Amino acid sequence: MSDYEMMDKEEIYSKVLRAGRRTYFFDVRATKAGDYYLTVTESKKFTNDDGSFHYKKHKIYLYKEDFTEFKEILSEMTDYIINEKGQEVISERHQKDFKREDDFVTQEAKTPEDTKSIDSFTDISFDDI
Repeated sequence: MSDYEMMDKEEIYSKVLRAGRRTYFFDVRATKAGDYYLTVTESKKFTNDDGSFHYKKHKIYLYKEDFTEFKEILSEMTDYIINEKGQEVISERHQKDFKREDDFVTQEAKTPEDTKSIDSFTDISFDDI
């Protein structure tokens, strides 16, 4: 049996949460002994300069013996965040008028001396090393 068939066989139940550039996969899987455990995978899409893209994935495995404590701590932490900061997302990047600090640097701020020092710094011959 191939690895793909084994992975397909051990996946019992799945749900997907799409959240912007992130997608969360919740998968119930089976151990070799036939018991169940949960995997939570975060997949985040990144676009390369050439327009192609790739995904970075992070996965956690949760086993039944940890469910109770995990749920308690997750609930405590999410409740704390909501109680302290509310439901509204306040990240700068989510604001309509968000501008990065480097957007405020203008070409006028560069002097000819700045350009000269940058040019001379990058003009390095590896034969000199």
